Amino acid sequence: MQSVVKITNLTKTFGEKNAVDDVCMNIFKGDIYGFIGRNGAGKTTLIRVLLGLANKTKGEIELFESKNLLEGRDKIGCIIENPGLFFKMTAKDNIIAQSKVLGVSITDDEIKELLNLVGLDFESKKKAKDFSLGMKQRLAIAIALVGDPKLLVLDEPTNGLDPEGIRDIRNLILKLNKERHLTVLISSHILSELHKLATRYAIIDNGKIIKEFSEKELLENAKKTFEIIVKTEDCEILKEFLNENNIKYEFESEKQKFKILSNIDSSQILKEISSKNIIPISYGMVECDLEKYFLEIIGGMKNE
Repeated sequence: MQSVVKITNLTKTFGEKNAVDDVCMNIFKGDIYGFIGRNGAGKTTLIRVLLGLANKTKGEIELFESKNLLEGRDKIGCIIENPGLFFKMTAKDNIIAQSKVLGVSITDDEIKELLNLVGLDFESKKKAKDFSLGMKQRLAIAIALVGDPKLLVLDEPTNGLDPEGIRDIRNLILKLNKERHLTVLISSHILSELHKLATRYAIIDNGKIIKEFSEKELLENAKKTFEIIVKTEDCEILKEFLNENNIKYEFESEKQKFKILSNIDSSQILKEISSKNIIPISYGMVECDLEKYFLEIIGGMKNE
C-alpha cells in the first residue's frame, strides 16, 4: 500500500507537557482515516505539526513516501479550526482568492465544477457572511480542494452543524474519496459519526495513540452479542459450563453479566443452563454501542 502519511515517534511539547507524545501513525492512499479523541486529547496539535503550522519537538514525518515536507504539504488541502473565508466575498470570489494565494491558475469552468461538487451556486451573488454554517463548511472544503490536493485534512468539520449539515458533509467526503480518489484524514470526538465513513481509525488520549483499528474490527465490535445476567451464586456454575463446552465469553463480575463471544445457538444455551437449575435474571441479544466502545477504550467510563 502506498503511504500518504507516515509519522514516527512524534512528540510536541509545551512547557513540561507533551501535547503529542511519541505518536506513530500510518495513513495509506485511499484511506478515510478517522482520528478520534476527546477535546484536548492532542488531535489538533498533531494536525498542526503535520501541516507545518507548529514545530515538532522530536520525531519524523514523511509525506507521500518522501521526507521533503515542503513538497508534500503542497499536495494537502485542509480545514483546521475556523474556516478561512473572506466573508464579504461570494463563493466564486473566495475560490479565486485561494487560487491567487496558492499561485495556481483556475478557470471559470473549474470553479463551477468545484462549487457544484460541494452544492454551491457559481452564479450566486450571496456573500459568505450570509451563508448558513453548513454552506460555510462546504465552501471551506471547496477552497481546500483548490490546487487538486491528494490528501484532505479536516479537523472537526461537523462541529456545530445540524443533522442535515452533518449528513451533507459526510456525503461530500464519501464522494470525494470515491470519485476523486482523495485520501482523507478527519478528526472528531464523535465515533458514531465517523463510523459511517471511515475505513481506518486511531484513538488518541492524553497525547498518545492508544489504539488503531480498521473498519472491519469496528464492525466486529458492533455485532449483536448474546448476554446473560445471573445471580451471584450461579456465576461459577455458568463459568464451568461455558468452559467445559469451549464457549468463549467475557464476564463482568460487578453485574454478573456474561457476554457470549462464540457463534452459538442462544436457545440451546438457555435450555442447557436451565437443566443445571440456572435461572437467568435477564438475557437477550445486545448490539454494541459504538460510543460506549470508544469510552471503554479511552477509560472514559472510569472518569465519569
